[in-house]
Amino acid sequence: MQVKQFKDEYPIYSAELLKNGDVLSDIDSVITYIHEKINSHPVATYIGVFDHYKHTASLKEGKIAPEVLNAQNIMFCFGKEIVNPEVLAVRPRSLGVVEYKEHFVISFMKAPNPTANDAIISWVTALT
Repeated sequence: MQVKQFKDEYPIYSAELLKNGDVLSDIDSVITYIHEKINSHPVATYIGVFDHYKHTASLKEGKIAPEVLNAQNIMFCFGKEIVNPEVLAVRPRSLGVVEYKEHFVISFMKAPNPTANDAIISWVTALT
């Protein structure tokens, strides 16, 4: 797992994982795995899946790198308190999954809640 600054402003975590024919066989299996992790977490709530590939492909001005086979975001929330209005600006969370011919790249923006961030890291690193 790498920690990067995206566009010099956004702290993100990113992992490149080789396909293995099991959980890492296709994008649906990865999304299902993360969905199960969200559902089994005592605080996290599943929201949905956004088919980013389909959306971008439908746009006249949409651009997708030719090596990208699929791209989806699974959305969820760890919010268990609303102590000020600003906290909603960093919720909900999204984990992006991009599928290539032989590997996946899974990435997410650092969560301000260390417990939530640690949970997401553990979900992704368990795939390795």
